[in-house]
Amino acid sequence: MSVDHATVRRVARLARLKVQDEDVPRLAGELNSILGFIEQLNEVDVSNVEPLTSVVSMKMKMRVDEVTDGHFPEKIVANAPAQEDSFFMVPKVVE
Repeated sequence: MSVDHATVRRVARLARLKVQDEDVPRLAGELNSILGFIEQLNEVDVSNVEPLTSVVSMKMKMRVDEVTDGHFPEKIVANAPAQEDSFFMVPKVVE
């Protein structure tokens, strides 16, 4: 694929970039170089390569998912303007 001057202007407009007329040929060349590199990447055979989420194969350390009261609910709501049974009381906002 070859990028022409009209395409450079269109991409610049879509990206909300102000491009001077004298910069258009240079940008077209740079975009063509980038697209050429991408075409080279498409030629690489990756059929036997498994997808990776990390380069290191390890399991994430995860804590036990259990519901607790935070172990000190009275301290958590101590400075609340209004509280009841260790819960924050808030004014009603939906009528």
